Amino acid sequence: MQDTGIIYGKNSILEALIANNREINKILISKNIHSDQKLTQIKDLAREYGIVFQFVAKEKFLPYSQYNHQGIIAQISPVKYMDLDEFINAKSETYRSVVVLDGIEDSHNLGAIIRTCVCAGVSAIIIPARRNVQVNSTVEKTSAGAINHIPIIKVNSPVNAIQRLKNSDWWVVAADANAKDNYYDIKYHDMNFALIMGAEHAGVSKSLLKLADFTVKIPMQNNFNSLNVSNALAAIIFETLRQKLKN
Repeated sequence: MQDTGIIYGKNSILEALIANNREINKILISKNIHSDQKLTQIKDLAREYGIVFQFVAKEKFLPYSQYNHQGIIAQISPVKYMDLDEFINAKSETYRSVVVLDGIEDSHNLGAIIRTCVCAGVSAIIIPARRNVQVNSTVEKTSAGAINHIPIIKVNSPVNAIQRLKNSDWWVVAADANAKDNYYDIKYHDMNFALIMGAEHAGVSKSLLKLADFTVKIPMQNNFNSLNVSNALAAIIFETLRQKLKN
């Protein structure tokens, strides 16, 4: 079972402290941990923000043995999700993009997707409250702290969320293996757009495909299943960035 109440590993904890947008209750540090620059930064920032940190015996980490915690764990409050209306109503002088996830089940995939989205300048990520992996400690670790640098929006109905985006003049692009257009055939750079990505085994649900203004595919050289969803997202989202930078 995933523990949604912790961040583990030096990199993830340091990123959370630097971003200063997560409520950290306490940091546990193993007495056996090797002291280095990152650990020093963690302690300095904890002191600055008034966060308690304790050096504890390694036995304290036994409940977290399934994690690669590196001898340091931060106990946190649940992730703060952004409200969809707040995101839609936020003023921006440039075109924005949002990734909508539909049925992603693997925590590592979600973490990799978050990291890619931050690197490519995606404005936000929308995840369903049900039938989709939620933010947990594995997601935090896999994202390498990127989760602290992008709004995550959790919605009860992805269909309603997409419809609200469309009503606010957003265009909707869905990744679908059976699409006619290749992903690089769409002009992303001059519109607000939402990119819907589904899980490998099921793809984007029919109810969301019906709302898409464009459906796109990634051409394959060989007759093979498909790309991992995080890899597929990276191919598409960096094409959108290429177009933006070119124009």
